[in-house]
Amino acid sequence: MVHHFGMTNVPDPHIDVLTTNECWELLRTQVVGRLGVAIMNRPDIFPVNYVVDHGSIVFRTDEGTKMAAALLGTAVAFETDHYDSDAGVAWSVVAKGEAVEIEGPQELFEATELPLFPWQLAPRHRYVRIAPEEVSGRRFHVNPESLAPDTTHR
Repeated sequence: MVHHFGMTNVPDPHIDVLTTNECWELLRTQVVGRLGVAIMNRPDIFPVNYVVDHGSIVFRTDEGTKMAAALLGTAVAFETDHYDSDAGVAWSVVAKGEAVEIEGPQELFEATELPLFPWQLAPRHRYVRIAPEEVSGRRFHVNPESLAPDTTHR
């Protein structure tokens, strides 16, 4: 038996489905996202700081789980979002595609010129580019009741 848990094909009037151009515009406004990967058929997620570069998402990393998982030749997912508390509006953008290490001399030189600096003091010498095959997003008004402090479970 398959449970869809409320997922339907009926559009929700409270959710705006974003165009591809709107998604890219919003991706450019943020600096932190989450890289979703599968490691030996188990999902994992890593926060990364990033920049948008010519229709792709670029981040820096170094040897390790994140690097290996991102470059296994399987698709990755990348997500970023934002909540504007003054407007009561939230949005989320998801990009799905293949991640490849930037290695060619010219492309690597261009990547080093991007405004992309590691937040951690540990070196991040490797550059990874996600070339999305699919970009989607949603914007919605946040239910004000969900923001009220919950005092019933204290």
